[in-house]
Amino acid sequence: MPDPQGETPGAIELAARIRDGVSSAEAVVQACLDRIRAAEDAVGAWTYMDPAYALEQARAADRRCAAGLPPGALHGIPVGIKDIIDTADMPTENGTVLHAGRRPAADAVIVARLRAVGAIIMGKTVTTELATYAPGKTRNPHHPEHTPGGSSSGSAAAVAAGMVPLAVGSQTNGSTIRPAAFCGVYGYKPSAGLISRTGVLRQSQSLDQIGVFARTVNDAALLAAQLTDRPLELDVKDIATSPRLAFIKTPRWKDVADDTRVAFSRLLERLDGCVSEVVMPEAAAPAWDWHRIVMEAEIAANFAVEWRDGKDRLSASLRGQIERGRATAEADYDYALAQIPRVNALFDDLYAKYDVILTPSVAGTAPRGLESTGDPAFCTLWTFCGMPAINVPLLQGANGLPLGVQLVGPRMGDARLLRVARWLAQLK
Repeated sequence: MPDPQGETPGAIELAARIRDGVSSAEAVVQACLDRIRAAEDAVGAWTYMDPAYALEQARAADRRCAAGLPPGALHGIPVGIKDIIDTADMPTENGTVLHAGRRPAADAVIVARLRAVGAIIMGKTVTTELATYAPGKTRNPHHPEHTPGGSSSGSAAAVAAGMVPLAVGSQTNGSTIRPAAFCGVYGYKPSAGLISRTGVLRQSQSLDQIGVFARTVNDAALLAAQLTDRPLELDVKDIATSPRLAFIKTPRWKDVADDTRVAFSRLLERLDGCVSEVVMPEAAAPAWDWHRIVMEAEIAANFAVEWRDGKDRLSASLRGQIERGRATAEADYDYALAQIPRVNALFDDLYAKYDVILTPSVAGTAPRGLESTGDPAFCTLWTFCGMPAINVPLLQGANGLPLGVQLVGPRMGDARLLRVARWLAQLK
């Protein structure tokens, strides 16, 4: 198994090299292709990759630069795209045999935005089945016998293995934060509504959100800023000073591994004076059930055609979700959906006193075995609320695998969240 990440430079550094003429887009893409060639058999991060086309994009970018055209923010930077995001020039098969060979007619909005700022679309990264729970072929770059997480498994693993500096994924429960934690990279899910989902697989329209992967906070912020529907002030030099952190265990703390407890105890000691343990508002406790009700009801509606035409080719886990969703009473769905703004309001007083919430990203390190993508429970509440969250790969489990720290900010408080994430990353 290749060393995860290796010495691969980050996106901001690569962009500067290209802009200053020290390197070229072609050279950067070729280096990524070399890394993919070395690591892909062991990791399995890609479902579609055309090296010749990647190089063709890079040479076109170099020609634009040679012609004196101003470079975009991601000029020449390779980006992996989760295979639920439409690309007009590549298949988008959504991780299911039911969509095999599917060729979208147009790019998703976020892919068009990436092309507009000069990014090189390297290929399509592996997703779980219809971005739900049944795993794809991807393995954890740190240990091939452990899950990389899901559903954005290929995007997280590609960045962790140094195949690309940036990748795009999604999150409906824990599909960005969890694989980022298991693979040891930064995974940032902006506030719900900041990034267009037009041209992205609709699983649960009330909960689906776009996420990004990178090896630094600044790279993640740079990528996210190119995708948003509104200007996102994410100054890469803006770092919090003496932030106030609220450590919340949530009711899922009972499930954390022993080494997670030890690691967080030591982290809190290091953060002494900046962090206070805070009890989650009791009225938010049913949010996990509300999330499930909304997600499964919407999955059942959105995958009705797949259920009708290919039920027997869906995984048992997805069939179970659809069956439960089909059985959900409309009144229960409406009630659960109405709780999203109400649960957000429960945290207003907390965010008036603290900058961000600190909590585990996952219960422990990546579980051994490839039959599951792990438990998303430490992401569920924040995804339900649409709050921005980021995994900071700060800790390590007793087995040497990455252990993530999750920071969560108030909805539309992304700049605040990233300032604190930059501050916390300096402890690494």
